[in-house]
Amino acid sequence: MSHTAHIRSHRKPRRSASSAAMRAGVASGVLSTLAVAGASGSAQAAEPVTQTLELPTLTADLAAQVAQSADATQQAAASYELQAERDAAAAKAAKEAKADLKEAKKKAAEAKKKAEEEARKAAAERASRDAERTTLTASADTGSSTAAESSASTGSSTATGSAAAVVSFVRAAVGAAYVSGATGPSAYDCSGLVQAAYKQVGVSLPRVSQDQSVAGTQVGLDSLQPGDILYWGGAGSAYHVGIYVGDGMFVGAQNSSTGVVEKPLSYDPPTGAVRVL
Repeated sequence: MSHTAHIRSHRKPRRSASSAAMRAGVASGVLSTLAVAGASGSAQAAEPVTQTLELPTLTADLAAQVAQSADATQQAAASYELQAERDAAAAKAAKEAKADLKEAKKKAAEAKKKAEEEARKAAAERASRDAERTTLTASADTGSSTAAESSASTGSSTATGSAAAVVSFVRAAVGAAYVSGATGPSAYDCSGLVQAAYKQVGVSLPRVSQDQSVAGTQVGLDSLQPGDILYWGGAGSAYHVGIYVGDGMFVGAQNSSTGVVEKPLSYDPPTGAVRVL
């Protein structure tokens, strides 16, 4: 035996070829798996980046813009609708106001026309009465006026019976208004006052001055008694009447300016007189 036979060799034992091939195959498979896994992981990682970072961001912005545009359009439409309603209400109010103004003007014009017509009638009546009185006064002689003024001394001044009631009635009416066609109790015209005075003692007289001037017995102005009917104008065509109340005084509904008054005969000398009682 060699003197070195018992010493272990310092060389590493050789591996068999099959063992090396196996190890090389395993290593190659591991590397292939890692490469595939890496490639697959890289591909999977790359795809979500495109989907989650770009497309969703663009879609959200577009949706927000569309929503804002829709809100703006809706607000504008609501504003236009509100303005249209206000314009319609204003137009309706203006139309109604115009109609009311037109109606008010129409009524005012009618009232003015009526008032002017009444004023013309009253003025014409006063002018006619004043003209007739002026004519009669101018044509009357001095003797007629003297007789009228002196009638108080020659006639009776004390009323009795129904005549006293007539005198009392007309004196109580002094101060009442003169209204053409009125028969009392707050307003009279001349013949309305005479008719009312005699009616309350049971005597029915005609309504107008012309007929009242011939309703009784004609008496002279120098023989007057309280309760006699005085008239101005001709008998049967008189335009004014009153009641003699004694002491040279008479009561009559003269005109719209004076109303019912008590005056002396000299204030407006009558033309004649009739006695009913």
